[in-house]
Amino acid sequence: MKALARWTALLVATVLFLLPFYLLLRNGLSTRAEITAPGWTFFPSTVHWENIGELFSLQDVPFAHSLLMSAVVAVAQTAGVLLVCSLAGYGLARIPYRHSKKVLYAVIATLMIPTSVTFVPSFVVVSTLGWVSDLRGLVIPGIFSAFSVFLFRQYFLDFPRELEEAGRMDGLSRWGVFWRIVVPNSRGFFAAIAVITVIGSWNAFLWPLVIAQSPDSWTVQVALSGLLTSQNPQLNLLFLAAAVSILPIVLLFAFLQRYLVRGVTESGLKG
Repeated sequence: MKALARWTALLVATVLFLLPFYLLLRNGLSTRAEITAPGWTFFPSTVHWENIGELFSLQDVPFAHSLLMSAVVAVAQTAGVLLVCSLAGYGLARIPYRHSKKVLYAVIATLMIPTSVTFVPSFVVVSTLGWVSDLRGLVIPGIFSAFSVFLFRQYFLDFPRELEEAGRMDGLSRWGVFWRIVVPNSRGFFAAIAVITVIGSWNAFLWPLVIAQSPDSWTVQVALSGLLTSQNPQLNLLFLAAAVSILPIVLLFAFLQRYLVRGVTESGLKG
């Protein structure tokens, strides 16, 4: 009886989880008249696959280019976060420094500041540097993450010191120990942070909306807003674009979800 109840609850949860994806695909492959029709059908009378070609051929919203921009920004930002935040976290965890705790508290304190508060000064800096509608303006302000620094520090606190001491006895410097011993033995955790960063970067909207003022620099989320706010919004293309935009993240999460679990368990944030 308990097994039946669990399977029933799992089935209900699965249906509720998949319902939005079904609606996106159903409406995306329909006509506008079928979407706004008073009667509801589970599937359109004719599946309009040509909507896909129409979506990628729009002139005012370069959707294909926006997907490429999102991919470039996500990869570049993830590489920057892994480099900068891992070094910062390792330094806070391993390098003796009188004010290390104060630095850690200052980093954590930035998590309590609403993102909207920092938008104006950040935009002023980016604008002064001439990075508006530029890839640098989209990537560089996001390569430091206080949350990632904290996670890396928590992970490196539990990293076996014996491995580092063995490397130091072999003549490696602290820099060599980090790159030749710590990083190769922390690939799983680095992968977890990478997955979290890619998802956050891909879904970012407000900062790209402010910085990407030219259609050539739009990310996929900004392109979606362009479809929504156009003078004649095409609902079927909007639904289809939303489905296409979340597909890479769904696939990434499906194949790499075990790294997300590992990232939580190995960072010391156990429930």
